[in-house]
Amino acid sequence: MTRLLTILMIMAGLSVPAAAQETAAPEGAAATEAAPDAAAAEEDDDDDDEGEDAGEAAATYDAQGKFDYGFSGIMARDNRTDLAPLTLASGSPVAGGEYTLKSGGFYRIDINADGSQELALSGGDFFRAIWINEIVINDIEIRPMGVHSIEFDNAGTATISFVAVTPGRYTLSIPGSSGDTQQAVFNIQ
Repeated sequence: MTRLLTILMIMAGLSVPAAAQETAAPEGAAATEAAPDAAAAEEDDDDDDEGEDAGEAAATYDAQGKFDYGFSGIMARDNRTDLAPLTLASGSPVAGGEYTLKSGGFYRIDINADGSQELALSGGDFFRAIWINEIVINDIEIRPMGVHSIEFDNAGTATISFVAVTPGRYTLSIPGSSGDTQQAVFNIQ
C-alpha cells in the first residue's frame, strides 16, 4: 500500500511543474515556441494592432540569430584560433609573450618539447578556467575531464584545443622554476 502511495505521490509531483509551465508561459512565448515560422510571419504582417505585437515581441525569448557559428557551432575549424606554440627546452623561454584570449573563444595551441630534459607544464588554475575539447599526442586524441599538468619525458608535441571560459590572468609554468621566462601567461578577457 505504501509503495502505491509513493508512486502516486511521485507522479503527482512530476505533473505539477509541467502544468505550472504551461500556465505560466506568456501567450507570445508559447506561440513562438510552438511555431517560430508562424510567429515570424505574424511580425511581418502590417496590422493595426501594433501595440499588441510589441507586447508579444517583448515576451519572446528567441536566441536565434545572436550567434551565427555555422553548422558545427563554436567548435567549427573556421572559428578556431591557432596560438603561437609553447616550447619546453632546457634554458629556453616557454613562450614569446603573453597570450590574450577572449572568453568563449575556441583556441588550439601546440606544446613542443625538444627532449633535452624531462620537463612539465603545470597550471591547475588555467586548466580550470578553460574547457578542454581534446589533447592530441602522436595522433592519439584524449578528451579529459580535467588536467593539472602535462609532462614530457622525451621529444614530442602535444596539441590542446580548448574554449576559454573564466576571465582572469593564469599561468602555465615549469614546476620548481621561478623565472618569468619559464612560464606562459594567459589573460582571458
